[in-house]
Amino acid sequence: MPDSLGGRLREVRTKRGLSLRSVAQSLGVSASLISQVEIGKTQPSVATLYALASHLGVSIDELMGIAQPGPKPAASLFGHSGPALPDVQRATENPRIEMENGVLWERLAAGTGGPADALLVTYAPGASSSIEGKLMRHAGVEYAYLLEGELTLHLDFETYVLRPGDSLQFDSVRPHLYSNRSSEVAKGVWFVVGRRQQNESLRDAPGADAVAGRAPSSAVDVLRAMDDLEA
Repeated sequence: MPDSLGGRLREVRTKRGLSLRSVAQSLGVSASLISQVEIGKTQPSVATLYALASHLGVSIDELMGIAQPGPKPAASLFGHSGPALPDVQRATENPRIEMENGVLWERLAAGTGGPADALLVTYAPGASSSIEGKLMRHAGVEYAYLLEGELTLHLDFETYVLRPGDSLQFDSVRPHLYSNRSSEVAKGVWFVVGRRQQNESLRDAPGADAVAGRAPSSAVDVLRAMDDLEA
């Protein structure tokens, strides 16, 4: 698999048989933007990355270059096929995705193929999950705990200012947007549960047309249809 985020996105897109133009039209962005992301000339925003991942049916682990597991062995009473072993991941080993506008994702140890996307997320001063100010939606349930700084959450029609020690939980299909309006770095731990299951089901879709034409359920549809609100 390619080493770069853009290379991985291009590989998945071509395997799905999707053109740059068709993906761009589905996301409501330019083909030039998708091309620049794929060749590494620009980084996507969080909203655009979620939209791409949802549209292509790919997991965050795959985008970070983490090998996917093979067929699962039969589980024991506690869900393990053998003795439970500690999975220690050093801070220097965290797979990273640097996104547009000062947002950094670091993938935490969560077990390859597990039920959650576990992330350490950093928002630089002025950073936002979408530079266009559009709210995003995606599959899963989102949990977060703010470690430092101040982060503003726009959820539906409400606005919440999160400070260290504050936590959140909501269904990620609800339109939402994160922004750091302060002069200090904001950092927290995020768990998105259930998004991977949707991606696994998309891999079994009959073809690229089915992926591109599925019912509204992700950030893709928001990017296309909700200019006033959006990966």
